[in-house]
Amino acid sequence: MNIQYRNIGLNFHPEPFIKVWAPHARKLSLEIEGKKPVLLTKQEMGFWYASLPEVQPGDRYLLNINGKNSFPDPASLYQPLDVHSASEAIDLGQVRTIRDERWNGIPLTELIIYELHTGTFTPEGTFKGIEKKLDYLRELGVNAIKILPVATFPGGRNWGYDGVFPFAVQPSYGGPFDFARLVKACHEKGIAVILDVVYNHLGPEGNYLGAFGPYFTGKYNTPWGKAINFDDAWCDGVRNYFLENALMWLRDFHVDGLRLDAVHAIKDFGPRHFLRELAQKVEELNSHSHGNHFLIAECDLNDTRFIDPLEKGGYGMDAQWCDEWHHALHALITGEKSGYYSDFGSIDQLKKSFNDAYVFTGEYSPHRKKLFGTPTTGQPGERFVVFTQNHDQVGNRMNGDRLSNLVDFERLKLAATAMMVSPFIPMLFMGEEYAEDSPFLYFISHGDEQLVEAVRKGRKREFRDFIKDANPPDPAAEETFNRSKLQWNFEKHAQKKQMLTFYQRLISIRKSEPLLMPGNRDHVSAQLDDSRKAILLWHKGKRESLLTVMNFSGEQIHINPGIGTAADVELLISSAHKQWVGSIDNSEFPLEKSGNEVQLNLSPFSASIIKLLH
Repeated sequence: MNIQYRNIGLNFHPEPFIKVWAPHARKLSLEIEGKKPVLLTKQEMGFWYASLPEVQPGDRYLLNINGKNSFPDPASLYQPLDVHSASEAIDLGQVRTIRDERWNGIPLTELIIYELHTGTFTPEGTFKGIEKKLDYLRELGVNAIKILPVATFPGGRNWGYDGVFPFAVQPSYGGPFDFARLVKACHEKGIAVILDVVYNHLGPEGNYLGAFGPYFTGKYNTPWGKAINFDDAWCDGVRNYFLENALMWLRDFHVDGLRLDAVHAIKDFGPRHFLRELAQKVEELNSHSHGNHFLIAECDLNDTRFIDPLEKGGYGMDAQWCDEWHHALHALITGEKSGYYSDFGSIDQLKKSFNDAYVFTGEYSPHRKKLFGTPTTGQPGERFVVFTQNHDQVGNRMNGDRLSNLVDFERLKLAATAMMVSPFIPMLFMGEEYAEDSPFLYFISHGDEQLVEAVRKGRKREFRDFIKDANPPDPAAEETFNRSKLQWNFEKHAQKKQMLTFYQRLISIRKSEPLLMPGNRDHVSAQLDDSRKAILLWHKGKRESLLTVMNFSGEQIHINPGIGTAADVELLISSAHKQWVGSIDNSEFPLEKSGNEVQLNLSPFSASIIKLLH
């Protein structure tokens, strides 16, 4: 097959050339350090082109518009100095050679995801630092890492959502070749890589796209300002830019999947939504390369149109984050009721989310003050990614509180069990597996002091809606960033070490029990016990079934699960056992016979997974 390369930016295949989309420019030239400038020729649809026989990988260059201002390449593959300086020519052919040829990917139904931020996951804060932790992740049992955005942002400290060069890998993390080597190392360890990408906005500093053309439109506003132009005049060049970006990560860097940030902020009312076109392009890539690439969308609309397959008129996203499962669990075990948590807090809602993924499937939402959501009937379990924590739910709190800062150890184990037995794809947030208690805060390192001050004031204003004299940590302070780094201190803390072992056991159970694999959800059902304090989650099979009983009250409760005494019962795990820092002996079984029935005895805030042979 003919191996395709991207069609924009500076490239070396089939021969060195540059192609830039700048529809309103009158003149465009390439300024290469140590070489003569090269004039580009205008082509159709606003593109400019020039052959570059003299250019070599490693050359630094800028693009001059109309003989006046010079800027980095909007499709730059590397910004070695910063977002304001020259771009560096990179040969994607060399990047492509860094791969594990034996890797075939992991099906969505088998994914156990671990979300991490490169800068704070390890002391080094680099891709090489992540490589050193791959054996640890494999021993934990996860088989995919989801990396917060690596697109180049200003400075060296950022979550990544302020990126301004979508094609360029952040230099402080190690740059493009180190990233490619990380992907290869992950694959060699049996770990898939999911990359977070941002196609709904760009950051405020170093964002030069507007100088080249109408990348943004005033038709719509987003929380970050003008929307990216996916359906207004000249939108074809913009759509091509982001489609090429997505394909590059999958095709050239061999990333397995993309997590698309806040797709509800991608404003496109054209005849073919950008996400639908992207899904079609990925489908074509998989067909040609026999790959297993996938797309996961973050979307808060509870609209199954995003995850409906292309043949059913949907946008074809393979999965989506299910925030409402998190909200239902979080509000129930913490008691928090502020902001969007005001819609949640009852055990009925968590039961509904186990059954339907969304909590709101057309009901009235008091927080939104409207009917909200669509039914999820027929959607397989792997369409939804669930979590007890993630970068948003932790980092957007004023003090970056993790769940371990908010609830006791018993409820941490209960939450972990609930996630790992859900009929959906589970995702851990870095450190939660050992009850990390250092915060994950919001941090930046912009060079524009006025912008930094605006961010400081904005954070204070945001939290004063909830806390009168709110004084959040300074996002620009290096100390804020350093406080957000994982401590990796579980070896010195017995309880943290027990939590890590508990997660390993849960993951092992999930992997070894086929009934826990996502898919058709007809065999899965959640119900409440008579006291309405516990959820009984059934995974029913022909020859065996799994029953997970979760007590969400602070009381000891006794329930009749209706399984009779004839069943052959095996206890897979009980969070209340002393083995997991619980209150009952490891030999104690939470079941006891009462006549022809079996009674379950549940400690406060505990969970037990029971296997029944029919």
